[in-house]
Amino acid sequence: MKPIESIMRTAPVIPVLVIEDVDHALPIARALVKGGLRVLEVTLRTPAALDVIHAMKAIEGAIVGAGTVTNPEEFKAAVDAGAEFVVSPGLTENLGKTAVASGIPFLPGIASAADIMRGMDLGLTHFKFFPASTSGGLPALKALAAPFYQCRFCPTGGITPATAPEWLSFDPVLCVGGSWVVGKGIPDEAAIEAAAREAVALGR
Repeated sequence: MKPIESIMRTAPVIPVLVIEDVDHALPIARALVKGGLRVLEVTLRTPAALDVIHAMKAIEGAIVGAGTVTNPEEFKAAVDAGAEFVVSPGLTENLGKTAVASGIPFLPGIASAADIMRGMDLGLTHFKFFPASTSGGLPALKALAAPFYQCRFCPTGGITPATAPEWLSFDPVLCVGGSWVVGKGIPDEAAIEAAAREAVALGR
């Protein structure tokens, strides 16, 4: 099994985290891991993101990665901060070559057959289908997955606890990305842990 596949199979939901304050990193990571969501995608959408990745690595059992990585410079910064995997919203040749050369597990975003073929040219077979709900939803992914039978996917974008089970029931989908698990503001560890347990149950 490829390293990115084993990460994708760890839990049915990868929480997509937008964290503004590094002081929130440990309570959020602790609650998610306790609730059964060990794979944490920290998006590079805030100035604190790299420090958050570094801080979350202190939580035992957490597999901490970087999301919203769009170029080789951000890729290097994320890996230097301790990211164990990298997720991008799209796939360019520049970023793809950097990721493949690094050996770091990489989950690039795709929304079309051309995107998938670009990834396969680089030796990649595991992709984030993004933005999932506005790129044709599950019917579109089913149509894409048919000719690319060897590929596996993590749909992200607009997925909710109500729609996640339908996505997860499609065999080529190994997990989904979800931004609903952790809300904004000061983290409520009990609430985050409960949301994490509910997310884990979606894959059963």
